Amino acid sequence: MLLLFYSTFINNMKNSILLQSSNGLSVVKIDKGELVSYQKEGIEYLHQKENTGWKNTDTEMFPVIGPTQKNDFKIVTQQGINYQDQHGFLREMPYVLISSDENIAVFEKKYTKNTRIKNSKYPKKSTVKHLFWQYDFTFQKKIIVTNHAIEIQFTIHTEIPMPFMLGYHPAFLLSGDGNETFTINNACFTLQNVIDTKGDALPFYDVNTISLHLNSGKNIHVKTQGFNNVMLWTPVKNMVCIEPITQYPDLENQQYSEKNMRICNGIAHFSVEIKIY
Repeated sequence: MLLLFYSTFINNMKNSILLQSSNGLSVVKIDKGELVSYQKEGIEYLHQKENTGWKNTDTEMFPVIGPTQKNDFKIVTQQGINYQDQHGFLREMPYVLISSDENIAVFEKKYTKNTRIKNSKYPKKSTVKHLFWQYDFTFQKKIIVTNHAIEIQFTIHTEIPMPFMLGYHPAFLLSGDGNETFTINNACFTLQNVIDTKGDALPFYDVNTISLHLNSGKNIHVKTQGFNNVMLWTPVKNMVCIEPITQYPDLENQQYSEKNMRICNGIAHFSVEIKIY
């Protein structure tokens, strides 16, 4: 019994990690590689799963972004036909903790080409039971907490040139009254502008920074490297997703090829900085 208790305790410790800034004012909680809490001076800034709007707090979209159903879930590359559901299958794979200390945690997912991954959307929301990709890759997620911000770094390793799309999908906590605004390229947008897309994401191209202005007077500033585009999405007033993306998907035809994807020639780096001020 004692051995079972100890084993469960260790597994829980591995699943849930707390990071904090050196000044102790910022605390981050990570659960199985998912960033589930970012508190600064005791105030939470990330959407919580138990609230309405979305079942997650953050996730990654890889190796495709957007729906695939209209194209029978097929992604055609030089290696042949691959099967991917909406936003790719990376989220179906568990993260492995590589290392962690007080300020930094590193997680990793390794995929061997043609390995069948069970699709959690099958059979209720999809007709494809298993998904696969005809490329080997390693996907690393590194979370760093400083006195000024948190930074999420992504590194992709491949052995041969691999087409891909990458999106990061964090959700932020809002007041619920719908009065929050955004500044993008010196232009102002409202939360209602995002809601009016009626389920689609609102895209902005050639954008590396975006500011979310909260009713509390605080601002969430998101700065990215490598993505160059961003989407805003929410169906509700109590949360919003600010999603850096490499490409915006073809929602009409849902066809994917090297023509509308990036190519990773061995290694690719991306980062997202989230700063509260």
